[in-house]
Amino acid sequence: MITRFLISLVLCLLASAVEAEIVSTGDSELDSIFEALIEKGFAKKEQALAKLAASAHPRRFELIEGILSGKLRLLKSRKRLVWVENKGRSFVTTDAINGEMLGEFKKRKLKKFTINNQLRRVIKGILATRDLDSDDPDIRLKAVEAMLANPSPVQSLLIESRLKSEENPSVRAAMELILALNRMGSGDKLDRLKAIESVSQSLQPSVREALVRLSENDADPSVRKAADSALQRIDERIKQFGRVETFFFGLSLGSVLVLAAIGLAITFGVMGVINMAHGELIMLGAYTTYLIQQVLPDATISLLLSIPAAFMVSGFVGIAIERGVIRHLYGRPLETLLATFGISLILQQMVRTLISPQNVPVSNPGFMSGSWQINSVLSLTYNRMYIILFCLIVFAGLFLVLKKTRLGLQVRAVSQNRQMARAMGVHSARVDALTFGLGSGIAGIAGVALSQLTNVGPNLGQQYIVDSFMVVVFGGVGNLWGTLIGGLGLGVANKFLEPWAGAVMAKILILVFVILFIQKRPKGLFPQKGRAAEA
Repeated sequence: MITRFLISLVLCLLASAVEAEIVSTGDSELDSIFEALIEKGFAKKEQALAKLAASAHPRRFELIEGILSGKLRLLKSRKRLVWVENKGRSFVTTDAINGEMLGEFKKRKLKKFTINNQLRRVIKGILATRDLDSDDPDIRLKAVEAMLANPSPVQSLLIESRLKSEENPSVRAAMELILALNRMGSGDKLDRLKAIESVSQSLQPSVREALVRLSENDADPSVRKAADSALQRIDERIKQFGRVETFFFGLSLGSVLVLAAIGLAITFGVMGVINMAHGELIMLGAYTTYLIQQVLPDATISLLLSIPAAFMVSGFVGIAIERGVIRHLYGRPLETLLATFGISLILQQMVRTLISPQNVPVSNPGFMSGSWQINSVLSLTYNRMYIILFCLIVFAGLFLVLKKTRLGLQVRAVSQNRQMARAMGVHSARVDALTFGLGSGIAGIAGVALSQLTNVGPNLGQQYIVDSFMVVVFGGVGNLWGTLIGGLGLGVANKFLEPWAGAVMAKILILVFVILFIQKRPKGLFPQKGRAAEA
C-alpha cells in the first residue's frame, strides 16, 4: 500500500514538472519550438533552432541570441519566455514576447535552455544569417563568409531559400561553397565526390579542414583519394599565393632600400664621399615626422606636411655638414669616413638628449591602416603598398630634376668629369653643396616613409647605412636606374631567402653575393659614363 502511494506521488510530481515546463506564448508554432528546446536531446534542439530561424517571427534572431547568452529563460510557474537580469540572489524578469514586467524570481523558478558547444556553433552560424536579407551585397557577402567558419546543416536550409534570388556572383559563389561543405558530410558517396570536386579550388580554411577529415576518416577509398587530390591542388595554390606575398614584401623592403640609398647614390656618385652620417639624416626625417605629429595630431595632415619639412631639415643639415666639414677633406676618403662617422654619433646623442633615448611611435593615417584582403590566404598591407608607390614617385621626381633642370645638368657634368665641368664655368663647390643637400633631403624623405613602418629611434639610421652602400655599389655608383633595380632586386632576393635561411643568414648570403658580383663587375650593374669614370 505504501509502495503504491509513493509511486503515485512520484508520477504526479513528474507530471506536474513536465506540465510546468510547457511553453505558452500565444503562438502555437513558437510554443512547439521552445518545448523542443526544453527537451534533453541536442539533435531535436538543433532541429528546433533551424525551425525557429526559418520562421517568420519578427524577433526570431533576438530569441536565438538570448538562448546563446543565457538571458532568455522559461518562467516555470507562468509558462512564459522571459528576459532575465541578475539582481543579487534573484532575477528581474520581463516577458520576451510583449515586454510586460513580471517581477523578481529566484533562480529555481526559471529554467535555462541547455546548449552544448555544437549548438553554440549552430547558433553563431544562424545569427550570421541576419544580414542575408540586407540590400547591400557586401554585407551579405560578409554574412556568408562568417558562416563559412562554422558550416552546419541548419545554414544549408537558410542558404537554399535565398540562393535562387541572389544576383551577386560573389555572394552566390560563397553560398554554393557552404552547400558543398555540408554535402561533404552526406551519406551518399556521389554527393561527397561532387562536393569535393566543386571545392577543389577553394582557399577557405574550413574547406581544407573538411577535406583533411575526409582524407583521413572516410570509409570509401575513392572518396579519400579524391580528397587527397583536392588537398594537393589547394596546397599548390596556397604556395603560389605565398610566393606572391613574399614578392610583395620583397618589393616593399626594396622600396625602403631604394629610398634610403638613392640620396647616397647622388652624393657618393658626384663627390666620391663616403658619408657615414647618411643613416642619421634618415633618422632626422623620421623624427621630423614625429615632432610634427605632436603639434598636429591629425595623422594625414601631419604626414603630408612632414614630407617637405623632412626634406628641408635633413637637406639643411646635409649642406651644413658639407660646408663645415667635408669640403675641407676632399681627396682624403679615410678622414672623410671618420669625420662623418663622428658626426653620426653626435646626431644620435643630440636626439637622445633633446627628444628621447627611447623609441617613439608615429601613427599611420587611416588610409594607410589595414590591408587589402584578396583571398583567405593573401592580403597586402596598405602601408607597404603606399611605400612602394611613394618610392616610385620620389624616384620619378629626382630623375626629372637630374634630367630636366639646370642643377641636374651641372650635377651630371661634375659627376662625369669634374675638371672639364670647371673649365666650362660650372661652380663645382656650389654644385657639391647643393648635391649634398639634395641627397640629404631625399634621405629625410626616406625617414618619413620608415616612420610609417617601424618605431622611430636614435639608432634607426644605423639599420640601413650598410644596406644603402651595398645597393649603391651593386647598382652602379651614381646611377639612379642602378639604384632602383639594385634596391628592388636585393629586397626581393632577401625575402625569398628568409623562409629557409633565416633573417640573419639571408642578409649574409646577400652580402656574399654582392661581394662576388663586384669582383666580376667592379662598376656595378650600370657603370657610370664619362672620361672620369673610365680613368
